[in-house]
Amino acid sequence: MLRDIRKQYEFSALDEKDMRLNPFEQFDIWMKEILVSQQLEPTAMVVSTVDQDFQVHSRVVLLKEFSENGFVFFTNYEGDKAKQMAFNNKISLLFFWATHERQIRIEGVVERISEQESIEYFKSRPIDSQIGAWASPQSQVVESHDYLDKRFASFREKYQENVPKPPHWGGYLVRPILFEFWQGRANRLHDRFRYSKDLEIWKISRLAP
Repeated sequence: MLRDIRKQYEFSALDEKDMRLNPFEQFDIWMKEILVSQQLEPTAMVVSTVDQDFQVHSRVVLLKEFSENGFVFFTNYEGDKAKQMAFNNKISLLFFWATHERQIRIEGVVERISEQESIEYFKSRPIDSQIGAWASPQSQVVESHDYLDKRFASFREKYQENVPKPPHWGGYLVRPILFEFWQGRANRLHDRFRYSKDLEIWKISRLAP
């Protein structure tokens, strides 16, 4: 039964003395470790947004860039996700890496990146991914998968190997105001550390699991 499924977390530990003062540096360390592991989709993250009825929506997207400015992902500007971010720019990200028994929560505010930055990334994508950005009317009801296949073929024929970035597609930057690093530990006594921003200083606190 579901209630009988449980796992003892014993992969690692997270101690105060090992935490970087800068959460971006701590994130970078964990990301580099997971990139060389066997974790499936290491850059996958859950993005949560809020709509006009204050209903929370969550979905998985892929992280494409990060720096001390924040975390960047790309999507359709006309989809539900974009509409929710336009209504409320408060957002959360969640990474879960089962192989290392780790989780990172990030809370912050989101904004669009520049058109030029979006174009540069778009041009780096495989041609079929570029065509897919044109073919999918994200979040709209469609009659069948065949409808999408036909749209894909139509745009493939139209643009060939020279695909422009759709005006309705581009990137978002999440500027964090809070990080939480979670490391699984035995007996459910997990390690949790929160970085909260006070002006320009990051304060680190240990939280009970």
